[in-house]
Amino acid sequence: MQDFALYFELGWQHILDWQGYDHILFVLVLCCSYTLTDWRKILLLVTAFTIGHSLTLALSVLNFVRVNSAWIEFMIPLTILVTTSLNIIGRKTKKTGSWLKYTLTLFFGLIHGMGFSNYLKSLLGKSTNIATELFAFNIGLEFGQLMIVLISLATSFFLINLIKITQKDWIFFLSSAIFGISFIMSAERLAALL
Repeated sequence: MQDFALYFELGWQHILDWQGYDHILFVLVLCCSYTLTDWRKILLLVTAFTIGHSLTLALSVLNFVRVNSAWIEFMIPLTILVTTSLNIIGRKTKKTGSWLKYTLTLFFGLIHGMGFSNYLKSLLGKSTNIATELFAFNIGLEFGQLMIVLISLATSFFLINLIKITQKDWIFFLSSAIFGISFIMSAERLAALL
């Protein structure tokens, strides 16, 4: 049980670590177009992301899937760019299709899971019995992700209901800001690849 608690803590600390802010940005931009009344939609999105990153986290840690970590680190900000673009486009049209967003979120979860795996592999070393550690780390990641979702929803509620900013303006502002950050991040990581 001590190992479970340790890896659970490492999981939530990893996703909430400001040095790995790309994951925080992704979850923020994923949730910014929703309010508390949309909790079912948020639950589906978070579940799709969880399924994706849980799958590749396990497959990568167990060495069934191997991808150059530099490419994964480049692809993570691309997932943010696409998500921000969908938010900005969806703001001007009725909305982008829900199934498209869920499918992309699942796919993007696959990419983010491979990003998490490098960190977890370094923690596990050459350990052969990793099921408990892998499960605990993943639950910790989910706990951290839920903290980001709650902060996002609370901020959205405050700005829309108390400050009276329109939801469309909030989505546009946050998505545009995160687009700029992730564009720079993508360019820097592409330059490191070349």
